[in-house]
Amino acid sequence: MRKLFQIDLHFDRDTVVITIISTLLLMVDHYHRFTGYKYLDRALLYLVAPLAIIIFVFRKNPKEFGFQLGDWKAGLAITGLAVLIIAPILWLVASGDEGMQGYYSNRLNAMTPVVAFFDLVGWEFFFRGWILFGYARSFGDNALWLQAVPFALAHIGKPELETMSTIFGGFLFGLIAWRTRSFIYPFLIHWFVYTFTIMVAGGAFS
Repeated sequence: MRKLFQIDLHFDRDTVVITIISTLLLMVDHYHRFTGYKYLDRALLYLVAPLAIIIFVFRKNPKEFGFQLGDWKAGLAITGLAVLIIAPILWLVASGDEGMQGYYSNRLNAMTPVVAFFDLVGWEFFFRGWILFGYARSFGDNALWLQAVPFALAHIGKPELETMSTIFGGFLFGLIAWRTRSFIYPFLIHWFVYTFTIMVAGGAFS
C-alpha cells in the first residue's frame, strides 16, 4: 500500500513559482481593480510584481528575463520590418471585419497611445520576459510555445479572428524576444499593432 502512494517528484522552484503566480495574476486582473485605471493595474500586476519576485525571491538579475536592450540593432531592424509587413495586413483585416469594428469602435477615444503603452508594457514583459525566459531554464526553446498558450487564452472575449491568431502571434513575439534577448522589441511591435488596429477598426481614418 505504501508503494502505491510513492511518487518521485522533483520540481524546479522557479518554474513552479512562475506558473502559480502567473495564473493568479491573470485571474486577479480579471476580477479586481486597484488604481481605478486598468492600464495602471496591468503595469503593476504584469511588470512590477514579476520584477519584484525576480529580484527579491529568485535573487536574479532582471536582464536574465529579457529586461534589457539586448541585441538592439537586430531588435530595431526586426521591429521596422514587422511594422512594414503588418500594417497593410492589419488595414485589410481590421477595416473589413465587422467583429473587430464593433469591438474597437468605442475604444478609439479612450485608448490613446500613452494608455496603450502602460497597458502593454507589463503585458509583454509578463509573457515575453518573465514566463518565456523563466520557462526556458526548464523547457528550453519549447518555452516559446508554452508562453503563447496563456497569452492566447487571455484574449478570449475579443473578436474571434483576433483571438484565433494569438497563438501564432504569441509565438512570433516570443521568437523576437528570444532572438534579441529582450522583451522590448515585441512590445514595440505589439504597441503598434494594438494602436493601429484600434484606429483602423474604430474608424479613425474614415
